[in-house]
Amino acid sequence: MSGSGGSQQGGGLGDGLGGAGGLGTLAAAAVGSATPRPPAEPGPRGAVDTAMWRALGVFRALALAYAVARFAASYDRYAHIGAAVAVLVSMGAWTAWTGIVYHRTTTTRRALLAFIAVDLAVGAASVLSTLLVDTPERVHRGEMTLPTVWSAAPVIAAAIALGWRGGVGGAAFVAVSDLVERGQLTQDAFHNIVLMALLGTAIGYVTELGRNAELTLVRAQRLEAATRERQRLARDIHDGVLQVLALVQRRGAEIGGAGADLGLMAGEQERALRSLVNSWHDQETGDGDPVDLDLSALLGRLAGPRVTLSGPGSPVTLPGPVAREVAAAVAAALDNVRTHGGPGADGLGARAWILVEDEPDGVIVTVRDDGPGIPEGRLEQARQAGRLGVAHSIEGRLRDIGGHVDVLSTPGQGTEVEMRIPRPREAANAAPSVCAVRRALR
Repeated sequence: MSGSGGSQQGGGLGDGLGGAGGLGTLAAAAVGSATPRPPAEPGPRGAVDTAMWRALGVFRALALAYAVARFAASYDRYAHIGAAVAVLVSMGAWTAWTGIVYHRTTTTRRALLAFIAVDLAVGAASVLSTLLVDTPERVHRGEMTLPTVWSAAPVIAAAIALGWRGGVGGAAFVAVSDLVERGQLTQDAFHNIVLMALLGTAIGYVTELGRNAELTLVRAQRLEAATRERQRLARDIHDGVLQVLALVQRRGAEIGGAGADLGLMAGEQERALRSLVNSWHDQETGDGDPVDLDLSALLGRLAGPRVTLSGPGSPVTLPGPVAREVAAAVAAALDNVRTHGGPGADGLGARAWILVEDEPDGVIVTVRDDGPGIPEGRLEQARQAGRLGVAHSIEGRLRDIGGHVDVLSTPGQGTEVEMRIPRPREAANAAPSVCAVRRALR
């Protein structure tokens, strides 16, 4: 893996390889463009929210009917019957209006929160109206307020919109009006406040659970749709592109000469494209925490007649995005071996070896080849010339995941690229890697 680390050499046959090498890129692009648009994730008006707002409307209507029934049963005990009727009529009008607003799917988040604030104020005002329509004696005896449980509806609305925290806040706001109406903290008032706080907490918590379940369902549907599309593309690629590459490989070997080289490169591209198709099932299953992947399995897809993989017998697991970045960096290193490694000892191209070490504090991946090596200062010259293959494809990827790269090369003795990837929780002491021991002995 010598040379500039990112420059391309040669033409003619190399140009043909460039066309074949682009097949994997085209296939990857096809996956992104042909994957169907996923269903929209549930927003403020998802199925759960719609059901909860509808249930709130039913609760408010039933609570209003209960308040009217209680007033009708004892209206002669109120000091101002006409004012009490006016309050009940206002409550009925507000019930109808909230039913319209809360069921309207075009209501913005800011407008909804502002309306809930007004709703809480109306609920508190309905409680305080008891001081105006009822007698002082009944109020001091702790008789039920005129709206009764109707005043809990704004608390439920706050819980639906803001979760359990909103439910607790709404309950505290309405509780203040209860204390003002009673004039003191009685046992009944404390009991009502606790019940309202529990109601807001429970409704808010259940609503949040429902939203999370709905979001999980939408993500599962999106994953299923993407998986089906990837399977369809895999069948199309297998029946088309892979068959053509396999044919080019066989015919090239029969023709010999430059055709044999082209066939060899077509075979490499076939294996790379087949690995791409086989790796689609390793994609993450959600927007949450990434799944762990076996790095050895990913690197195993890069092995071939000229590439040997050695590693532990047990899986070497890393977070999915980290494992894929490491595999991409190793693939870039192998590309440099194929491009700059020369004919190799047997004239068929440089050989490469991949060594995976699973250590307590991280993972060490070493790529070694038997090419001509990199002359001293060649990588720095490549950077200054703008050829940043090693810097971007290898060092950049490792830097993005918190790792680092050491390149050790001696002219005529090949090149070693050591990639150290730390684990999320590093151990205090790390054993030296094989590459580090060799470097110390030299």
